[in-house]
Amino acid sequence: MRPPDRQFDVLDRDLRRITVAESAQFHAVRPVLRLGAGILLAVSLIFLALGITGQQPGLVLVGAGLIVAGWLGLSIGANDIANSLGPAVGAGAIAIGPGLALVAAAEIAGATLAGHVVTHRLAEGIVDVRVLTGAGGQIVMLAALIAAAGWITVATGANLPVSTSHSIVGAIAGSGLAAAGSAAVSWGGIAMMALAWILTPIAAAILAGVLLALLRIKVAEAPDRSRAARAWLPPLIGAMVGLFTAYVATLVPVLSLRLPQALLPGAAAGLAAMLLMRRRVGQILAEAGGDRPGMKRILRQPLLFAAVMMAFAHGAGDAGNVAGPLLVILSPPHRDPLPVPLLLLAVAGTAIALGALLFGRRLVGVIGEGITRLNPARAFCITLATAMIVLFASGWGLPVSSTHVAVGGVFGVGFVREMLDRRADRRRAALPAEERQRRQLIRRSHVATITVAWVVTVPITALLGGLCCLAMLWLMGA
Repeated sequence: MRPPDRQFDVLDRDLRRITVAESAQFHAVRPVLRLGAGILLAVSLIFLALGITGQQPGLVLVGAGLIVAGWLGLSIGANDIANSLGPAVGAGAIAIGPGLALVAAAEIAGATLAGHVVTHRLAEGIVDVRVLTGAGGQIVMLAALIAAAGWITVATGANLPVSTSHSIVGAIAGSGLAAAGSAAVSWGGIAMMALAWILTPIAAAILAGVLLALLRIKVAEAPDRSRAARAWLPPLIGAMVGLFTAYVATLVPVLSLRLPQALLPGAAAGLAAMLLMRRRVGQILAEAGGDRPGMKRILRQPLLFAAVMMAFAHGAGDAGNVAGPLLVILSPPHRDPLPVPLLLLAVAGTAIALGALLFGRRLVGVIGEGITRLNPARAFCITLATAMIVLFASGWGLPVSSTHVAVGGVFGVGFVREMLDRRADRRRAALPAEERQRRQLIRRSHVATITVAWVVTVPITALLGGLCCLAMLWLMGA
C-alpha cells in the first residue's frame, strides 16, 4: 500500500508537470521572442518613416501586416506544438523528427480545410470594419496584430502563460473601439467567445474524465484485462477514427459531402481502424503470454492518432488568429472582407507548421518525457478530449486556447482517478487535514493562473490595440 501522503496525489503530480511544461516552453521559444522583438522594432521604424514621408500607405499596411502575421504564426507553432505531440513522443509512439513532420502536415490540413470559420469570426464578428472610412479597417487589424504580437512577446519573456486567441480578440476589440467607438464593436460576439473560454475547459474535463473512467473500469481493472481489451478498445478507436474521417470528409472541397453522405467513408475508415486495432491488441496479448498487457503498448497507436487530431484541431482554430486580420488587411477599403481564400489559410497554417518544425524539437522532447510518465491512458484521454472540444469550438467559429482546454482535461482525469481510487479501496487511511489543504491550494493556484491569464490578457491587449491604432491613425493623418 502506498504511504498516506501519496495515495491521492495523481492530479497534483499532473498539474506539476503542466507547470514544468510551461517553464520549458518559456526557455524553448526564446529564439522566437528575439525574432519577434526584432520584427516589431522593424515595423515601428517602417511606420515612423511613413509618418515622415507619407509614401505608399496602402503598400506599407499590407507589407507590415504580412510581416507581423508571419511572426505570429511562427510563435503559435513554437508555443503549442507540444500540446499535440508531447504525449505521443513520450509514449514511444513516434520519434520526434517524423512526429514533427506529421503534426506539421496536420496543422496545415486543419488550417486549410477548417480554418475559414474562425477566420470569418475574427475578421467580421468582433469589429464591423465597414463603418470605418478609408483604410480604417486595415489600420484596425494591423494595430491588433502588432498589439497581440507585442503582448505575447513581453508576456512570454516574463514567463506569463498567455493565449494567442485571447490576445488577438482583445486587440481587435480595443483597436476597433479606438477607431470607431463602441458602436463598431460586437459586444455580443465577444461575450460568446468569453463564455466559450469558460465552458470549453469544463467540457474537456468532463469528456476526458468519462474516457478515463471507461478505460479504467472496463479495461484496466477488468478481471480479464486481455478479454476486456479485445472487447472495448477496437470499437472505441474505430468510433474515434470514423467520426474524425466523416468530419474531414465534409470539409474537402472536391467531395462537397454533407454529414449523412460523409458517414459512409467514416464508417469504412472506422471499420478498418477497428480491425487493425483488434489485430494489434491480439499481437500484444500474444507477446505478453499469461501476463497482464501494459496499457502503454496498447495505446501507442491510438495516442498517435489523437495527436494528429489535436494538431488538425489546433490548425483549424489558431490559423484564424493569423488569417482573420490579414483577410481584412488584404481586402480593398470600403468593401466587405474577401471570401476566405484557401491560399491564405494554407499560408497561415504553413507559418504555424514552420514554427513547430523550427523551434518545437527541444520543447517536445522535454514535455514528452515528463507528460507521459503520468501514463499513456491519461495522456490519451486528455489529448483526445482536447482535440474534440477544440474542433467543436472551431466549427462554431470560436477561437479558444488549446492549452487551457488541455489543462481542463488534466483536471478531469485527475479527479476521476482519485474518485476511482477511493472507490476501489476505502480502507486506505484518510489524508491529514494539512495535506488536503495543501492540495486544494495547489489546484486553486492552477485555476487562478488560467483565469488570470485570460482575464488580464483581454483588457491589456485591448488597451495596447487602442494605443497602436491611435498612433497609426495619427502617423497617417487619418
